[in-house]
Amino acid sequence: MLATGALALAPAAPAAAAAATGSRIRLAVSTYSYWHFKPPKYPIESVIDHAAKIGFEGVEILHRQMENETPAYVNKLKRLAFERGLSFPMLSIHQDFVSPKAEERQAAIKHTTGCLELAARLGCGAIRLNSGRWKTIKSFDELMKVKGDEPPLPGYTEADALGWCVSSIQECLPVAERLGVLMALENHWGLTTKIDNLLKIHKEVNSPWLGINMDTGNYPGDPYAGIERLAPHATIVQAKTYYGGGVWYTLDLDYKRIAGILRKAGYRGWVSLEMEGNEAAEPAVEKSYRVLREAFGQ
Repeated sequence: MLATGALALAPAAPAAAAAATGSRIRLAVSTYSYWHFKPPKYPIESVIDHAAKIGFEGVEILHRQMENETPAYVNKLKRLAFERGLSFPMLSIHQDFVSPKAEERQAAIKHTTGCLELAARLGCGAIRLNSGRWKTIKSFDELMKVKGDEPPLPGYTEADALGWCVSSIQECLPVAERLGVLMALENHWGLTTKIDNLLKIHKEVNSPWLGINMDTGNYPGDPYAGIERLAPHATIVQAKTYYGGGVWYTLDLDYKRIAGILRKAGYRGWVSLEMEGNEAAEPAVEKSYRVLREAFGQ
């Protein structure tokens, strides 16, 4: 008969073995969590300091929050992050491929490839990519009221917009591959609000340099159903919280449930916090960190 203590020598269960082989999910915080496009801007240097103090392992940089793109500024951010033991997993950019005008799409392609170069300089492994939107609803606030359900421009169809997105992203692929920076297409408000559209673009581009940035909050319907569909394809995750009530809407997301969905899908990448509430940023980010750390483990 084995002694009781001998049970400890039994082979580990598959889940325990996976946990022991480095499947821990790392947490980052987006600089957007501290600044929601209203002046004054919250300095990225201060985000780096606060993130390190709390225990985050990375900072996702919102491009529009950067002071400039000069070598001096970029290198300053890199130095501060290195000194505090932080990575820059992603540069979150804005661009729009949904336009019937070829010159507007070319401008968006140029902006995207320029941001790929900037991401490489920062040491980011990915950029957040948008599909874009029709802009038939002029105000983003009004777009939020209809959960991204925007009609096409007269004379055009959703199929046209999907084609524009696919061809535009394909033009960016050689730069992404040369630099080693992934493009991560988000289920963002606009064309990719519909998961079918997001997955179609991803499939048709058909490149290892186009991944999916799965946002936990950007769904017109049941978020968990959407998360379950996207989790097997996700290469990075943005995790929304809404302390103080959301800037545009509020969701009560169960992150233990979401963590379970991601684990079941075999997800092992970054989870980046986007605190999108009206509460003061620093205490809300700290509360969000504790929620995510509890859900995703140590």
